[in-house]
Amino acid sequence: MTRRRLHLNAFLMNTGHHEASWRLPDSDPYAHVELGHYVRLARTAERGTFDSLFLADGPQLWSNLAQRPAGALEPLTLLTALATATEHIGLIATASTSYNSPYNLARKFASLDIISEGRAGWNIVTTAGAEAARNFGLDAEPAHAERYARAAEFLDVALKLWDSWEDDAIVADKAAGVWGDDTKIHPPRHRGKYFGVEGALNVPRSPQGYPLLVQAGSSKDGKAFAARYAEAVFTAQQTLRDAQDFYTDLKSQTAAAGRNPDHLKVLPGIVPVIGSTEAEARANEQVLEDHIVYTHGVDRLEGLLQLPSGTLELDGQLPADLPPESSIEGARSRYTLVVELARRERLTVRQLIGRLGGGRGHLTFTGTPEQVADAVEEWFTLGAADGFNIMPAVLPSGLDAFVDHVVPLLRARGLLREEYGPRQTLRERYGLPRPANQHASPAPGPPALART
Repeated sequence: MTRRRLHLNAFLMNTGHHEASWRLPDSDPYAHVELGHYVRLARTAERGTFDSLFLADGPQLWSNLAQRPAGALEPLTLLTALATATEHIGLIATASTSYNSPYNLARKFASLDIISEGRAGWNIVTTAGAEAARNFGLDAEPAHAERYARAAEFLDVALKLWDSWEDDAIVADKAAGVWGDDTKIHPPRHRGKYFGVEGALNVPRSPQGYPLLVQAGSSKDGKAFAARYAEAVFTAQQTLRDAQDFYTDLKSQTAAAGRNPDHLKVLPGIVPVIGSTEAEARANEQVLEDHIVYTHGVDRLEGLLQLPSGTLELDGQLPADLPPESSIEGARSRYTLVVELARRERLTVRQLIGRLGGGRGHLTFTGTPEQVADAVEEWFTLGAADGFNIMPAVLPSGLDAFVDHVVPLLRARGLLREEYGPRQTLRERYGLPRPANQHASPAPGPPALART
């Protein structure tokens, strides 16, 4: 019996996930737009034999310019560059179903999958927030349920587009003068509530068939969407019990949707702050907390909780009469997580901002490499995770520390591969089958474009 192996994804965010990371002496405040910075990070994650790396994105300017490095390179463009600088690691980008069209986005991901030889992944988001909506001519964001309904139709259309070429549509018969077989092309001719898409994709079927499908919503609608479509889920969980409950529920919903629950990988986020001793790790954490500008944190927290400006007091607790979860049209699951964290641990607003400063609701774990490895192993073996979304508080040093000091421990415990071995697609890294084209039986042998 093959031993279950841990999946690791590197979530790369400019100078690090902690909001004060850019203020440290060794941080480069311009790194968020420097290709060399991301090439170095990608190669470090590849040295650690991570399954994949991930770039978040949103169609609006995040936060304010005073708080932290703002703006970001378009992720599919950046990942295309990283594909030429790496060999094995998967390349996952966020792209919104709310503010894209299926044809253009399906073409972009198919192109990345071809260029990377089968390493592309799509983090599917529905995009909350009025700021993004106003960038696309809307007065307000669509309702939560409507965003997910649009996302479901978007996915259905994208799958039709990726299957619009059969694997053997390219004949390349020079003697007969026949390049391709038109009978192997299947235009979607889709007419739905949100989209009308007539023709076939203008890119051949890619090495993976279609990119690894990733999803990050943990609301009721988000989990239902994940159970139907997702192959990996990024989630934020604060306790082992919450993570176990989420894992069990999502796997159960996946089985109820008629899918193999082993074909959906759950990866909670963890922000490791590492020191050679526990005292050193705590000191590293304290340096970051000392650099937090709390006025920025208050503004951000009031926005998340949908409270009027000036409501929160730093040394007081959250108000008792917060808006109900059902009224939240933005990041609903994150709202619930933050409120429950504050209530459960009776945190002041100042303490809550400190807890959120490193990972915006993801688990922050401070300790030695051995303690970090113990936490990862515990969650992995006790039914809370199939792997982890590693979110270094500071980059590049935090990723260096994880790869240099935690990865060897995970390998010694038999949880993580020693090396990549033969080249594989991202789907193969995650133990997933290549999807058959809905219009034909799987072609024998590798697809024409899956060159190695």
